[in-house]
Amino acid sequence: MLEMLVGEISNFMYGKLLIVMLLGVGLYYTLRTRFIQVRLFGETLKVIMEKKDDKQSVSSFQALMVSTASRVGTGNIIGVSTALCLGGFGSMFWMWVAAFLGGGSAFVESTLAQIYKKRGEHGSYGGPAYYIESALKNRFVAIIFALSLIMTYGVGFNMLCAYNLQSTFSGFSFYNPDQTPWVIGGLLALTVGWCIFGGGRRIIKATSALVPLMGLLYVVVAFIVTVMNAGMLPSIFSTIVNQAFDFEAIFGGFAGSCVMYGIKRGLYSNEAGVGSAPNAAAAADVSHPVKQGLVQMFSVFIDTMLLCTATAFMCMSSGVEPTKELAGAPFVQAALDATIGAGAGAFLTISMLMFAFTTLLGNLYYVDNCLAYVNGAVPGKLFMTIYRLLACLVIFVGAGLSMGLLWDLADVLMGCMTIINLPVIVLLGNKAMACLRDYEAQRNNGENPVFYAENIGLTDSLDYWQK
Repeated sequence: MLEMLVGEISNFMYGKLLIVMLLGVGLYYTLRTRFIQVRLFGETLKVIMEKKDDKQSVSSFQALMVSTASRVGTGNIIGVSTALCLGGFGSMFWMWVAAFLGGGSAFVESTLAQIYKKRGEHGSYGGPAYYIESALKNRFVAIIFALSLIMTYGVGFNMLCAYNLQSTFSGFSFYNPDQTPWVIGGLLALTVGWCIFGGGRRIIKATSALVPLMGLLYVVVAFIVTVMNAGMLPSIFSTIVNQAFDFEAIFGGFAGSCVMYGIKRGLYSNEAGVGSAPNAAAAADVSHPVKQGLVQMFSVFIDTMLLCTATAFMCMSSGVEPTKELAGAPFVQAALDATIGAGAGAFLTISMLMFAFTTLLGNLYYVDNCLAYVNGAVPGKLFMTIYRLLACLVIFVGAGLSMGLLWDLADVLMGCMTIINLPVIVLLGNKAMACLRDYEAQRNNGENPVFYAENIGLTDSLDYWQK
């Protein structure tokens, strides 16, 4: 009953409302910025390669490479596989469309996060909750957004992450679908609990160091597999395009079409417009908000155009036929085994162990920040203890639930964040556009752009950007 209800809500949100909102807002800002994704692509590369004056701080390039490698996981691997198996190869085309247009939305939300970031003890912080309260003077809506993020990352994404991790073990002989998920979920919950209660620092340190390496290694393997089967690429492109525009199939069953799965899984992977990335963008140390907007826009490009495409081409060129039963990790493992040799799929299991672990901890970091925002300060020790115990219980339960329920629940909760954030960035778009004009004017004069709020007539109370 619950699975059916959540599925119906998900189908409504992504069958009508969110597809129009995501593509509409993305197209709006793509046109309004005069195709910033293409027009300022070279400028974006310059910003990423820009050297910092402070040698102790992390450069834009270093931050981008680490964050990109660390994001390889459920979205780029499991999400893509699920879309191909359930929505067909045409899903990839709609992922590309969503990512290209989403770059415009990502630019605006991250630029706004930089403008309205707050000064903290250990640097800057911010995100949609802060620009909603500061710019729109509406703390109620800001709290609703923060609560949506807490539910999305603390419940939806963490339950799904636990499931996706245990599903990578399904190809091993010891796997028992009735027992193994709960065993793995229990071990994972205990390990995460040990870390968030103050222990396990060595585990966190080791996985944080290894995840970027494993992420880059996965991308290299995916590209090698694709090159090995390069002769199949023309037929793969042809299949993608033909299925993407098979309108009879699309409108005959839109809820399971390539369009819906492409938008869903693309959004889950690159998060453009969702309102999550701005929380990280606000922490960056840049001389002008537009710089971080460009970096975040490029991150969407890398996430979908490169990483998701690498997974898709690897799977599609392997000769393994996608089926509903293979949806998720099994399809990627089968593709690796078929191309490289038996046992190669175990590489994915090892990688996902680290990807999932750091993802779970990262998600709970987002939750911690939003709990502090809603409460107005870091909650008391008793509250945080109860919350952390519940967080571990959520991980344990998620590992043993059904794939369909967990994907739909994550999609619905993520959709709630998006439904709040997209109208907000439309309302505040003029500020981001003024910021862009200021940046381009300085760049055209041969200057390294430096932002001051008064230069664009911004009178809001800000912690940064004052002369």
